[in-house]
Amino acid sequence: MKTFSKQFVVLLLNLTTMACAQPQASPAAADNKAQQPSVYAVKIDNFSFSPATLTVPAGTTVTWTNHDDMAHNVVSSEHKFKSKVLDTDESFSTTLTEPGTYQYFCGLHPKMVGKIVVEAKK
Repeated sequence: MKTFSKQFVVLLLNLTTMACAQPQASPAAADNKAQQPSVYAVKIDNFSFSPATLTVPAGTTVTWTNHDDMAHNVVSSEHKFKSKVLDTDESFSTTLTEPGTYQYFCGLHPKMVGKIVVEAKK
């Protein structure tokens, strides 16, 4: 049976640790990541949507979160989506797959308006 020097064992352990600490992504993993939809956030606060206009690629999930002290909801003018009434810190999400412009408003406070522009994927 061969004996190895302590220096050789330490070197071997260091090389193994470095290889484990820096995993390489496989092409399949990169493809899966590219296929996952992006997520964008709209903040509801002080009786407004922020940003008021958001441009996103098709396949994007948009999440509205109510940070206001008042209840609000999110209603598409084109009847494409509608949230329940959102209390403080509650959220609503929808995935927008079709390119186009989506106007929306708060059904409880109709002067609160916003717009999402969905662009075709490149």
